[in-house]
Amino acid sequence: MTNRLSRFLELSIGLRYTQAQKNNRMVSFISLASIIGISLGVIVLIVVLSVMNGFEHAMRDRILSMIPHITISTEDSKLYDWKKEKEKIEIFPDIQGVAPYIHEQLMLSKGDVANGVSLYGIDPELEKQVSYVTDHLTKGSFDDLKVGKHGIILGETLAKNLQVELGDKIVALNPISNREAGEQSLPELKQFTVVGLFKVDMQQYDVSYAYANIKDATEMFDMGDAVTGLRIKLDDPYKSRDIAYFIYDNSDTEYWISDWTQEYVNEFTAIKMQKTMLFLILLMIVLVAVFNLLSTLSMIVHDKQADIAILRTLGLTPRRVMGVFMVQGTIIGLVGTSIGTGLGVLLAANIENIVPVIEKVFNHHFIDPKIYGISTVVANINMGDIIFIAATALILAILATLYPAWKASKVQPAEALRYE
Repeated sequence: MTNRLSRFLELSIGLRYTQAQKNNRMVSFISLASIIGISLGVIVLIVVLSVMNGFEHAMRDRILSMIPHITISTEDSKLYDWKKEKEKIEIFPDIQGVAPYIHEQLMLSKGDVANGVSLYGIDPELEKQVSYVTDHLTKGSFDDLKVGKHGIILGETLAKNLQVELGDKIVALNPISNREAGEQSLPELKQFTVVGLFKVDMQQYDVSYAYANIKDATEMFDMGDAVTGLRIKLDDPYKSRDIAYFIYDNSDTEYWISDWTQEYVNEFTAIKMQKTMLFLILLMIVLVAVFNLLSTLSMIVHDKQADIAILRTLGLTPRRVMGVFMVQGTIIGLVGTSIGTGLGVLLAANIENIVPVIEKVFNHHFIDPKIYGISTVVANINMGDIIFIAATALILAILATLYPAWKASKVQPAEALRYE
């Protein structure tokens, strides 16, 4: 029994020193400040990284709902006999869908308002196999893109800019007509009817994408029997790079192949860099709290010199004296980290509800879609990040205890008790 008590002596004394002392409220207050500081640092780290993860995840989802995983075309952006090429592509592994498309830039106008857009001519049935844009329709249907009817589907923001609604007529202006002859001519005009609207909540798509039937687009751009290329959807979009190389190496046609990771590599690299820099910057908050913990323990060691001397005279070794103050600092770090982790996860999980309330209170919209691409704050809680943040904060707190604990182990009983 005595051995067991002796074994937990450092823990017992460390816990006692952690509690508020009537004769030294200042030390207790600084200990509380250390706990609060560590908690705040952990909360901010978890919330900010979760929001950054959510932003990256939202961007990826929106991008992959609008663009194909792999795009196949030719050097002159004219793929002939696309049905035969489609059959050849479909035999490759992990291919979920293949659809033809025509892509050109043109101008849409209504009255005095005009907007440049990327027009995609698609096959409504085949497009459903390679794109999730149909899931983002707010009005109308892709089935309304009937051959010869010249229907068009716009992003909601684009429709708002053009001041058009479902059923309105708009004029499409093709600035490059008679391209085969290489002659200059007047731009070709074609009237379309708005038959649908979509909203992806990503600015670059909602404001600049439009869809028409592939036959109508063929007529508009004088494509003849050709299409711009084929859009491919995979079972796993993260295999796009490997499968693109596999198709290129095993095809008898000279394709130009690109995948979604190549097209958006700069955006996702920038996000990863921002996450890294934000983590390092916000980690400074935890470091400030850790230095506060170091100074707190140093004050406690100075305050408890008489106690340390008595413990030493009773036979407590310097190593065990060091353990007493390491226990105390570790408890402060553990409590601060636990509180911060719990509150950080709670805030991150409810950030989508909290931000609108704050925006309403301050009458200000914090997420400008023109700057950030999306208009809502979303969080994606990654347990790996949570564990890493909590472990980092706790390890830093433990490291902060080493110097004060070492100073305590060097206290000489005779010197400490001389003036007591």
